[in-house]
Amino acid sequence: MPIVAQSTETTDWVSRFADEVIEESERRAPGAKTSGAAAPVVVVASGLSPSGPIHLGNLREVMTPHLVADEIRRRGYQVRHLISWDDYDRYRKVPAGVPGVDETWAEHIGKPLTSVPAPKGSPYPNWAEHFKAAMVESLAELGVEFDGISQTEQYTSGVYREQILHAMKHRGDIDAILAQYRTKKAPAKKQQQKPVDEAELEAAEGSGAAAEDDGSSGSAGYFPYKPYCGNCEKDLTTVTSYDDDSTELTYSCTSCGFSETVRLNEFNRGKLVWKVDWPMRWAYEGVIFEPSGVDHSSPGSSFQVGGQIVGIFGGEQPIGPMYAFVGISGMAKMSSSKGGVPTPADALKIMEPQLLRWLYARRRPNQSFKVAFDQEIQRLYDEWNRLEAKVADGTALPADVAAHSRAVRTASGELPRTPRPLPYRTLASVADITAGHEDQALRILSDLDPANPLASLDEARPRYDKAEAWINTHVPVDQRTIVRDEPDTELLKSLDEQGRESLRLLLDGLAGNWSLDGLTHLVYGVPKVQAGFSADATPKELPAEIKTAQRSFFALLYQLLVSRDTGPRLPTLLLAVGQDRVRHLLGA
Repeated sequence: MPIVAQSTETTDWVSRFADEVIEESERRAPGAKTSGAAAPVVVVASGLSPSGPIHLGNLREVMTPHLVADEIRRRGYQVRHLISWDDYDRYRKVPAGVPGVDETWAEHIGKPLTSVPAPKGSPYPNWAEHFKAAMVESLAELGVEFDGISQTEQYTSGVYREQILHAMKHRGDIDAILAQYRTKKAPAKKQQQKPVDEAELEAAEGSGAAAEDDGSSGSAGYFPYKPYCGNCEKDLTTVTSYDDDSTELTYSCTSCGFSETVRLNEFNRGKLVWKVDWPMRWAYEGVIFEPSGVDHSSPGSSFQVGGQIVGIFGGEQPIGPMYAFVGISGMAKMSSSKGGVPTPADALKIMEPQLLRWLYARRRPNQSFKVAFDQEIQRLYDEWNRLEAKVADGTALPADVAAHSRAVRTASGELPRTPRPLPYRTLASVADITAGHEDQALRILSDLDPANPLASLDEARPRYDKAEAWINTHVPVDQRTIVRDEPDTELLKSLDEQGRESLRLLLDGLAGNWSLDGLTHLVYGVPKVQAGFSADATPKELPAEIKTAQRSFFALLYQLLVSRDTGPRLPTLLLAVGQDRVRHLLGA
């Protein structure tokens, strides 16, 4: 596949980053073009900690480099998207709201995530694998290609041994860099090192860069390495001595009192502290692009400090855009330290992968946005449908075309899609009214367009299933639609002549307008005709009072059909109820 100099889409944010990454890749491998050598593999990276449910905010850590990597692939380059599973991080707390987990899991705090039991009933061997599995499944549905790297496997197999020894040898240089950012000097007496991931959590929750762990600094000096205890497996350890020549390291555990001396050149039960671990990996993997959250991008935080430490390992800091938080409707910010935050799997139960990809593609990384789990999802789908129509007829703006393209396909091809993508709000209304009766759902959806009826409900899937899941899981019971069994005789008797006439006009037009478009024209037209205008009269031709009359008419129909003032769009509701039942409930 020939290499293309610039994007075939447009200069949206993804294309601009792709340009920068390609330029940086070629700078790091000068002469590859002129010598005829193969173009270097472009490496982009993400890091995820399976310490609990991996939420929609974490997904931005993956989607940002995925979209850039996919654009680079479209141009003909080889790209490797690494996802480092930080499963060798410590288990820091028992998260709230996780099924199958109780207070007894607190005894594992301080152990590697891969040494903590999975929740009760899980088919997975440990805590990390349990939460990793759901994310892997969601990424597959989203069309994200990646190479996963388990940091447990990397550290325990000795892959990073030379890097660890190098860091210990140059601990003075690392300490000097970190000292520039420390706001509190360590006391002269020996003190326990703060667990790395506890510090990372504090930084992520806004307590400031000074809270991030950078290694122990007591009477024995600074050490950028943290052993896990050989007795209790916890990281509540302090390095008390280290010899560069023999690599003998002595540590003691403040949790169980265990102490031992090991040779670091053959010891694989520990890891570099976070501010050293991250830049080490940049150098080891040759990462060119990796975003970071706002908590890692402030002065003195891990990304900024890592930019200096990476040189000790002979590497360079990647291009690293800061990405903003992702929220959900009704929440300003998501944090995995709080239970119940929605995950990608939760979102994909109620929306198609294309819509979720679009939400991440259309906003620059530094722009925050929300994923809707409430009524707003219907508006988002309306906006998406309008975009699809504009793309189809060639009237969409270039940046919108690019975002749409990145949503519906990857360099590997189109994502699976719904054959007949009917409006989401219509599907939701039908699912609501029919309460799981598929034969009734098919009847109603076929009536939407009698000239081109659905042959099977499968034609509306998976969008129909997503809308049904939204109705069943995110719409309160008191907002669900329940059609009356019998007419509201009291209300019908109380109607004045105008009210009775409006019902007669509607009933007279039902048979000749029994389609979505026909019923829309009919229900909006009845108040116009009653006021002496044509049913086809446009809003400009009508007095303002007509809108008031329409609202009153709609409220009457809702009361007679579902005993409420509002409900699903009336044309959809009428189709769902069916002609015979509508006539019965309206007193015909």
